[in-house]
Parts: sequence; structure tokens; C-alpha cells
Amino acid sequence: MSKLPGARFPSWFSSVAAGISSLLHRVIVLERFLRASGLLVLLILAGGCASQRASTSPFDRPFVFERDTFAHPNELYWVYQSDPTTGRMIHEWRKPKPTYAQHCFVVARSARQFFQHARFDPDQPTVDDDKYRKLIRRVVALDPRHELEPDDKIVIPGFTDLHAFSVSRENLLKEECGSAWESYFQRGHWRMIWHFSKKGQQKMARQLADSIGRNRPPVVHVAHFPKLEINHALVLYGAQENNSEIEFTAYDPNYPAHPTQLHFRKAEQRFFYPPQTYFAGGTVDVYEIYYRWNY
Repeated sequence: MSKLPGARFPSWFSSVAAGISSLLHRVIVLERFLRASGLLVLLILAGGCASQRASTSPFDRPFVFERDTFAHPNELYWVYQSDPTTGRMIHEWRKPKPTYAQHCFVVARSARQFFQHARFDPDQPTVDDDKYRKLIRRVVALDPRHELEPDDKIVIPGFTDLHAFSVSRENLLKEECGSAWESYFQRGHWRMIWHFSKKGQQKMARQLADSIGRNRPPVVHVAHFPKLEINHALVLYGAQENNSEIEFTAYDPNYPAHPTQLHFRKAEQRFFYPPQTYFAGGTVDVYEIYYRWNY
């Protein structure tokens, strides 16, 4: 591997990644054996709620970019530029060194968790940082696959929404939502090394559009393995379809000031991600994460 989430992997990471890929392969082989032998059913029953399927009921409102995103960006270790001769992205170290880099999966997942599991109440008085810290931990500890009843949602007092909360308590959120290693080792990373068929990507595009139609903003992994010109997470919350494509509107953790787009081109049956400051643009593989036990 040569890239980090939203950037390049350091050279030493390839050996670690190879070991992880080997381990994941063994897990998949074991899972197939257990399924064939009927033992997997017993493990699922023994696992209780850990093996429950994700809820498919709609949320009570749509995801709103101005309300449900973080005010601070996920940062990158490198500054990217497009080589005018080759069109490839080249980079140099960012100076000064960023303090909150390679958290794109953490930021995308946390935005979904706050949208799903928290309720902001500006009419209540603000509390001290220790209490906010505990509330943040409770929110991000909840599995995005499952829902809370409206009365059970975690109340964040003193703020109207996540964006306002992140403006006021940026450091707390950065400290408590998760480390960069949770981006490196997100449980669904195993999927990007397997082939993505056109039929499978068409099915995924429909799955994502359907989820958005039910006010369930999916978190997706955008990759281009084995080149890994991009390895990034987005939250999709809008979908407009015409005869030629489905245009998804996305929250990119790298761009907190404005939405971005992800396109599914029907004729090609492939996703296309437009040029970004960290990506030259082109065909990408896309799949949903944080929605099943193995993703």
C-alpha cells in the first residue's frame, strides 16, 4: 500500500498491511468453513446483539450539512499538486505539521453517530468539559448499526447542533471521537482488496440511494486498490438521479466548509469522484461501511 486514508501510506506500512491482509484472508476462510459446517449459526446465536442485522427503519429527519457536520477538517500530512505533464498527483510535506491528520474515517463515522444517537438541546445550560467529554464518549461508543428510541438519545445541552458544538468544543471532540489508528484499521478495510464488479457497484449505488431516501446517511469507503490513489471516507446524504447518472451529495471530512459530489455513471456502471485537492479525479470503488458486523 502506498497511501493513508485520504493520503499516502508511508513505506513501512506495506509490510504491516500485508500481514493484516493475510490475517483477514484466514478469517474469511474460517468463516466459510464455519458456515459450511453449520457452526456459524451457533456462533451467531451465542453472539446475541453483536450479530443483529442493521435496522432499516428511517430516521426522523434528513442529514443537513450545515447542522450535522464538524466545523474542523480532517488534515493531511502532504500538500498535493497535479503534475501538468503526467496529470498524476505529486506531494510534499505540509508545514507546519498538522495536528489532526488522517482521521477521515473517524470523522465520517462520528458525524453519523451524532446524527443518529444524539439530540442537541440549546435550551439547557452548558456544562463543564468533563461532562461533555463523557457525553461524547457515550455517543461514539454506540454502534451505527443499531438505533436508540427517541427518548433514549443522548442529550447534548447548550448547543443547537453538531456544527455549533464542534466550533465551541473542537479539542474535546478531536480527543474523544477516536484516534487515527481507527482509520487505518477500520473493520471493513478487507473489502477493498477484492474485485468490484460492475453489477456489484450498480447494486451498491442503489443501496446507497435507497438508504438516503430513508434519511439514513451511509458512510462509504472510496478506494482504488491496488493503486490506492485514494483511500478515503465520505458521508452521503443526497442523491439526484437522471438518465445517465446518480449524483450523490457528500460530506467530505477534508472539506468542512462545503459539500462535495460522488457520481455513479450508469453506462459505465462505475463510480466517479471529481478532482479534489488530494485526488486527481477518476473512477473509484465504493462500498458502505459501519452497517454490518464485518464492515
